[in-house]
Amino acid sequence: MNVTILTYLEKEGVETYDPVVEQVAAALKTHKHKVSILGVHGDPIKLIDGLRKQKPGLVFNLCEMFGRDALLDVAVAGALSLVGVRYTGGGPGEFYLQQDKALTKELLAYHDVPFPPYVVFRRDTFPDTTTHLRMPLIVKPLRMDASIGIEGKSLVRSTTQMMKRVIAIHEKVKDSALVEEYIEGREFYVGVIGNKKPVALPPIEMDFSGLPAGYPRVLGRRAKWVPSSREYKGTRSKLAEIPDDLRAKLQSVSIDAYRALRVRDYGRIDLRVNENDEVYVIEVNASCYLEKSAEFATAAQAAGISYPDLVNAIARLALARSRRKY
Repeated sequence: MNVTILTYLEKEGVETYDPVVEQVAAALKTHKHKVSILGVHGDPIKLIDGLRKQKPGLVFNLCEMFGRDALLDVAVAGALSLVGVRYTGGGPGEFYLQQDKALTKELLAYHDVPFPPYVVFRRDTFPDTTTHLRMPLIVKPLRMDASIGIEGKSLVRSTTQMMKRVIAIHEKVKDSALVEEYIEGREFYVGVIGNKKPVALPPIEMDFSGLPAGYPRVLGRRAKWVPSSREYKGTRSKLAEIPDDLRAKLQSVSIDAYRALRVRDYGRIDLRVNENDEVYVIEVNASCYLEKSAEFATAAQAAGISYPDLVNAIARLALARSRRKY
């Protein structure tokens, strides 16, 4: 069928794409789909007109922001729904739940999925108390992703440090601040694929062993996006080498979180495990990054799923879901 890959442009009129776009396009073509690419920056008219012109049977949605607003993936999914096209991944509701980490935790609590204790410092109101939280704490923006607003100083060990980070997030990121207990231990990512019967992929572990002594074991903005930094050079993801019981626990909790947040087609669950092998969900990522070397595709490869098969499985899941009414 005709498949349109929808992606984000850094600048209007500059057709430069993230490498994942060409990778997904090549994977779809192995299954004989006719593939086109629609890149948009912040023009809703261009988005709608482009869809009408290309008339896709399916939109493979890789658009993570709109204009310069990282929160407008909600609006993009809403526009796709309004136009009536079938598309992969989260809808506007799923993306909104993913963005608001406090709402995420409320849903996880309802479904008895474990997560670290937390409070929210909103920009207009502060919580009544934080005395139930145990140091150290990690302070992050409530709604941003891609480690925006997270750095070494986000890990705090005093009330004074905590308030400095809260104020920095309020003033610099223009977001509420989420303050939660920092889980000392190991960090894992578990990819999940499916709708009616989601399947957890092999866990990936973040290896912090390359960081200098005393550096916070936190995957912040520099570790993700600044190749010249010590944080970037000192961290790497790897297939987790863990006992079967811990692997089963990570996968079980991840599927529970995936279902609790109503994730569609595919996603990734970020988790921390303490010294007692207690598992905590840190974040739920609907429509996670699909680049070939990223954690989700790496885990699929470990499960015996080639990259072309993975991409086309996501497309089939979206098509099957669009035929059902639920």
